[in-house]
Amino acid sequence: MVASGAVAWQQALVATLKATPGALSVAGNGHPGAWMRIGGSGSVSVWSLAIGGARFFVKAAAPEDADMLFAEVDALAALRGAAAVRVPGAYASGKAEDAAFVAFEWLDIADGGRDASLGRALALLHAVTAPRYGWHRDNYIGTTPQQNGWGDDWVAFFRDRRLAPQLARATRNGCGGRLARDGERLLDCVPELLEGHEPAASLLHGDLWAGNAGRLADDTPVVFDPASYYGDREADLAMTELFGGFSPDFYAAYAEAAPLPPGYLRRRTLYNCYHVLNHLNLFGAAYRSRAEAMVAELVAAAR
Repeated sequence: MVASGAVAWQQALVATLKATPGALSVAGNGHPGAWMRIGGSGSVSVWSLAIGGARFFVKAAAPEDADMLFAEVDALAALRGAAAVRVPGAYASGKAEDAAFVAFEWLDIADGGRDASLGRALALLHAVTAPRYGWHRDNYIGTTPQQNGWGDDWVAFFRDRRLAPQLARATRNGCGGRLARDGERLLDCVPELLEGHEPAASLLHGDLWAGNAGRLADDTPVVFDPASYYGDREADLAMTELFGGFSPDFYAAYAEAAPLPPGYLRRRTLYNCYHVLNHLNLFGAAYRSRAEAMVAELVAAAR
């Protein structure tokens, strides 16, 4: 039995949940499900689904965007397996003729939680390392494809699989001229900007801005919407500073648990350049001057 008027993907999701051990109580297994759209952006819609006494946070996207949702499930599973910081669990995912879907654990997330508790949890997450940089699959930063693969050289990884694709995308989007010219120079400068820096390949959230972190009612910090890979832990720290929203206690607790090596401030600008370029590619001209300024600053710093 499904809710009257439910579209194909909603029917498929309810059926998947009912076939998933532990997703529903026996009492909820015969319930049709109550849907409420609660948001969304771009090609992704966000829903609340209640079935009996169970509630789920659901994302749906066009079938051709299924990989973006499945990559998020994969990253959350890795973060959850690290047992360092609370993340939502994923109960079901799949694809119907009209949409792809994922049902996540419903968490009542409030603003806040970006304090000492999260600083310590992030340090624990970053203590989880791999022998090489990268990830076992490509994924997404927002809706932008993010290249991964595995590599032994952090300089080459960040230059070739982070900065270069964003700069190429910006050029395709019409942002040539100064940005393209200085961007080529920046790619040449990356070895100098990262000279002598050989970080461990830490498990990263990958998209850790204030909007992707919060707290539960008991003040447990929680993070979500990851773009995970194994890389320099400073890349996560840098992004927390890009748009603000993290308390001084967050940074103090992280530094006490896992002090940063010298040179972080210059590397912070380099790592955040990736995210500003991505915002330029996602949201357009409002970020162009900031991207141009950051690229020029980095090129000048390498001279």
